[in-house]
Amino acid sequence: MSEKSRRIVMTVFGVLVAGFSVGMFNFSAFGMDPFQVFAHGIWKHLSIGYGTFYSILNLIMLIFIFIFDKRKIGLGTLINIFLLGYIVQFPSWLFAAWIPNPSLVIRFVFLLIGIIIISFGSSLYFTGDLGVSTYDAVALILSEKKIAKFQYLRIGSDLICTIIGFLLGATVGIGTLVTAFFMGPIITLFNRKISIPFRYGKTGMKQGNVSDPA
Repeated sequence: MSEKSRRIVMTVFGVLVAGFSVGMFNFSAFGMDPFQVFAHGIWKHLSIGYGTFYSILNLIMLIFIFIFDKRKIGLGTLINIFLLGYIVQFPSWLFAAWIPNPSLVIRFVFLLIGIIIISFGSSLYFTGDLGVSTYDAVALILSEKKIAKFQYLRIGSDLICTIIGFLLGATVGIGTLVTAFFMGPIITLFNRKISIPFRYGKTGMKQGNVSDPA
């Protein structure tokens, strides 16, 4: 398989895995992810539907990403914008049907597994480098500009979104905090152990043709 083919597989599979894990995250009911907290905090003070507002917010961020680094817009971006919602709906429905009354322990297990899986999926499609979601692009662009390492930028952006959203009235749960502190470092770990070796193969790794997105 060529590197180009591997990148396409990594992008599509990575977004699918990430979307599935969001369903697990939602099922755990331990709070929204940091960006959703931020979005809900702003939305609570507006008089439009959340879906409409979320689309506008992503469009605004998409414009800024196009200005600063349009290479971050691609297949992964389109899947995130137009298909991710449908991908998330399936596991959310499936788990609710299988386990209608989950215990606290089961919910916590789903939270932990969901964080690990979403980090793995994100690592795959980040490294595939065929476009990312508007929020994911923020820390990636800043890390490529050598502001700081990706994991620290991701923690910082997640905490900023969480704090702003909370101050504006959005609900923050333990899942929000777990995501904020651990998702960035776990993505970096998966990059080094799985995603980069898969994209470049043994030959590319030996020749040094390696680019770590995080």
